[in-house]
Amino acid sequence: MKYKLNTQVEILLVEDNPGDVRLIQEVFKEAEIKNQLHVASDGEEAIQMLHQWENNQNKLPDLILLDLNLPKKPGGEVLKEIKQDSKLKCIPVVILTSSNREEDLVESYKNNANCYITKPLNLDQLINVIHNISDFWLNIVKLPHRDHGDVV
Repeated sequence: MKYKLNTQVEILLVEDNPGDVRLIQEVFKEAEIKNQLHVASDGEEAIQMLHQWENNQNKLPDLILLDLNLPKKPGGEVLKEIKQDSKLKCIPVVILTSSNREEDLVESYKNNANCYITKPLNLDQLINVIHNISDFWLNIVKLPHRDHGDVV
């Protein structure tokens, strides 16, 4: 499916597995979505990037793909910080993790994750999941324009 977006979509991928990062980059490129995929390899870097992004670029990402199992600061803590920050909380956060623990699922939704997806182990299934994320969040869902004037 070709996307009809006229503006570039800013995506923050928080993922420590280089193989998953490369795969996700390729899927987004293949989907022909005008996007800028920014990558943070740990939870602390993700929070730092968000605050720098906000301060330096005067805008925020349109979507965050967040792994839970991260070094330095777990994804669950990153999610809490994002959703407790008045300027960041409107950014949709998709949990994309290998964890299938019920506790992680429940805790993510309690902390206002927008959705929770368990990464399949099969490469073709993972590619399909990334395509579905792209289709839903970047083609079907209407995302708010992100700048200081529009963030509540």
